[in-house]
Amino acid sequence: MTESIEATDVVEEIEETDIADEQGDDGDEAGRPTRTKRLELEGEIAADYLEELLEIADLDGDLDMDVEGDRATVSIVGANLPQLVGDNGEVLEALQELTRLAVYRETGERSRLMLDVSGHRSARRTELEEQAEAIIAQVKQTGEPVSLDPMSPFERKVVHDAVAAAGLKSESDGVEPRRHVVVLPG
Repeated sequence: MTESIEATDVVEEIEETDIADEQGDDGDEAGRPTRTKRLELEGEIAADYLEELLEIADLDGDLDMDVEGDRATVSIVGANLPQLVGDNGEVLEALQELTRLAVYRETGERSRLMLDVSGHRSARRTELEEQAEAIIAQVKQTGEPVSLDPMSPFERKVVHDAVAAAGLKSESDGVEPRRHVVVLPG
């Protein structure tokens, strides 16, 4: 597992960032850390929380942190942990929400952190992109809208992004847990 990050380390990093920002390094005009530094901090807080959880549950796994676009990402890798994924990713979704709450508790800001366990999300993303390609081809050929099965917010976003990249439109319809994507002709 990776080295544990203590709360005092996080506070010291924020203070160091604030001092650097006051000196004009990597901050915005209000003296706050840049968005990238705030996302990196979210990832560190999340990794600390998840490392403690892995320790308590006596589970192995290493943590990888990154910033992708406008969100922090944390992946638990190096071990097969189906108990942290659950059927259709339900446990993973719940764990992600708990981790976001831990970040909120420390920062006071809502997090859009993305969590992956044992490559589940990246594999699911690939599956969904392939499924979306087939649906896009069908909609282009028939000119008729197609409704997909209910999906999690992560899964719907992957499909919406693939549809938009293909030049078509999509919308989410229904109410959780039956919320699904409808792919519309361009």
